[in-house]
Amino acid sequence: MKSNYHFKFEDLLVYQKAMDFGEIIDTLVKDFPKHELYALSSQFRRASDSIALNIAEGYPGSDAQFVKHLNHAIYSANECVSCSTKARRRGYIDFYTDEENRMLVSELTKMMSSLRKKIKERIR
Repeated sequence: MKSNYHFKFEDLLVYQKAMDFGEIIDTLVKDFPKHELYALSSQFRRASDSIALNIAEGYPGSDAQFVKHLNHAIYSANECVSCSTKARRRGYIDFYTDEENRMLVSELTKMMSSLRKKIKERIR
C-alpha cells in the first residue's frame, strides 16, 4: 500500500537500494547464532540500516550537510563489508552470500560517491 505522504528523498534510487539492502541484511542475520544477537548481528543490521538513514537525514539540509551524511553512509557501507567478511570467516554465511553482499555494497558506494561528487561540483 502506498502512503499518501511522500518525501523527496524517497525518489532517490540510491535511497531505495539502501532500503532494500537493509532488509536483505535483516533477513540474513536472523540465521546467525544466538550469541551474536547483540554483537555481529546487531552491528551488521545497524550498519546496513544506517546507509538509508543517513541519506534521508542529510537530504533536506544544505549541500554541505548532505555531503557529510553521504560520507557517513559510505562509512556504514564499508562497515557492512567488514561485517560480511566476519560472518563468512565465522561460518555464518558462505562465500557466495558474502560476494552478493559485497556486490550490493559496491553498487551503493559507487552511487553515493557519484552523488557526492555531483553535489560537490554544484557547491563550487
